Amino acid sequence: MSTTEVVWFRRDLRLSDLPTLSSAADADHVVALFVLDDTFAATGPRHTFLLRCLRALDDDLGGRLLVAHGDPATVVPKIAREFDAGAVHISADHAPYGSRRDRAVETALGEVPLVRTGSPYAVSPGRVLKNDGTPYRVFTPFRRAWLDHGWRSPATTDVSTVSWLDPDGTDLRVDIPDDDTDIMLPPAGEQAALRRWREFRDDELERYDTDRDRPDLDGTSRLSAALKFGCLHPRTLLHDLRGRSDPGAVTFRSELCWRDFYADVLHHRPDTAYRNYNPRFESIRYDTGPDAERAFATWQQGRTGFPIVDAGMRQLLAEGWMHNRLRMIVASFLTKDLHLPWWWGAKHFMTHLVDGDLASNQHGWQWTAGCGTDAAPYFRVFNPTSQGEKFDPKGDYVRRWVPELGDITGKSVHRLPDGPPPGYPEPMVDHAHERQVALARYGEISARD
Repeated sequence: MSTTEVVWFRRDLRLSDLPTLSSAADADHVVALFVLDDTFAATGPRHTFLLRCLRALDDDLGGRLLVAHGDPATVVPKIAREFDAGAVHISADHAPYGSRRDRAVETALGEVPLVRTGSPYAVSPGRVLKNDGTPYRVFTPFRRAWLDHGWRSPATTDVSTVSWLDPDGTDLRVDIPDDDTDIMLPPAGEQAALRRWREFRDDELERYDTDRDRPDLDGTSRLSAALKFGCLHPRTLLHDLRGRSDPGAVTFRSELCWRDFYADVLHHRPDTAYRNYNPRFESIRYDTGPDAERAFATWQQGRTGFPIVDAGMRQLLAEGWMHNRLRMIVASFLTKDLHLPWWWGAKHFMTHLVDGDLASNQHGWQWTAGCGTDAAPYFRVFNPTSQGEKFDPKGDYVRRWVPELGDITGKSVHRLPDGPPPGYPEPMVDHAHERQVALARYGEISARD
C-alpha cells in the first residue's frame, strides 16, 4: 500500500541536514508544505527575505513546494486529509507562539501524528540543565555544559530518493507572493547560505575574533538571516569547525552558543519576551509622554547628533540589519541616555531586522539594558563617542551611513570638534549628564532591595 507523509517546513527552509526529511524517508511520497501564517506580519524585510527563501526552496524542489495560507490549525489538517497523510513531520518549535500553534495543530490532526524531529538549534532548548535539573541563568556555565553536551552530526538526507508529490491539484495552494523592496537584503535560500558560509569559513573566520567588533571591516559572517529561517543549520557550521581551536573558530562557536542560550532562556521563561528577566527592574523609571515619543522618533530616524548611533540606525533602515556592536551601542543610548523602555527599541528592531529572532532580540536588549540574564551591569553605560572611536577608528563606518559627515576626515568624525556641518543635528542630549540620571534611577530601585 502506497504511503504519503507531509513535511511541514517552518524555520528549516533547506533540503540538506534536514532531520524531518530523514524522519519521513520511508514514505512512498512526500508533500512539501509551507503555511503563510497571518500571525506574523506580512510586511518588512524579514517577510521579504522569507518569500525569497520560499522561492529558492521551491526551485530546489522542482516547483513542488505547496504554499498554503491561513491558520495552521485549520490548513495543516486539511492538507493531511486531502493527501491521506500518515503523519506530519516538523522541526520542534520551542518559542511561545510556535509551541501553542503546534499543540493546536496536533489536536486538530486527531489520529494523524505530528512528528517532531530536531529543532533550529545545535542543542534543543531544555536539554542543557544544571546538575539539579534547573536551567542556567548565566551564559558562561551554560556554554561549558553546552560544549560538554555536544551536538549530533549533520543529518544525511538523500533528496534524490524522495518522491515529492506535485501539489498543483489542490485548491489550497497559493502562489508565493511577489515582493518589492529597496532594502539591500542578503541572497536568499540554502545554496546562497552555503556559499556564504564557505566563503566566510575559508577566507574570514581566522580573523573573526578581532574583526567582529569592527563595523568598518564587515568582519561578521552575515549568516544570521539564513540561520533565522534555517537555510542552513548551526550543526552544519559546528561540524565544519570540529577540531579547530584557533581564536576565530572558538569565538564563532561561542556566538552560536549564545543563540542556543537565549532560545533556552525563552523556553523556560516565555514571559521574558515582553517582561524583564530580572523582576527588580519592573519599577525602574522610564520617560513617558510626548517628549519621550519625540526622542524615540529621533532615535529611530538616526538624527540623534551622535554619529555612531545615527550610522547604526540608518544601516538598519537601509539593510534590515545592523552590526552587533552597533546594536549594543544604540540600545544603551536608548535606555540609558534617553531613558526609554527597552521594549520600545526591541519592537523597532523586530519590525526592521531581516534576522529578527524573538529570543536573541529581546534578551540582547535586556542584556544591554541591565535587566536580563548575564546582563551588563546597569552602571555600564556605553559612551557613544568613545565607542565610535574605539570600534570605528578611522570613521569609515560613520561616513558610509551618514553622508552629511562625508567630508570630515579620520576619527574626528566621532567628536565633530568644529561642530556639526550643515544638515546634521547637534547632540540631542548631554551624555555625561544623562549617565548620571540613569545611575540615579538605578539607585532608586537598588535602595528598595
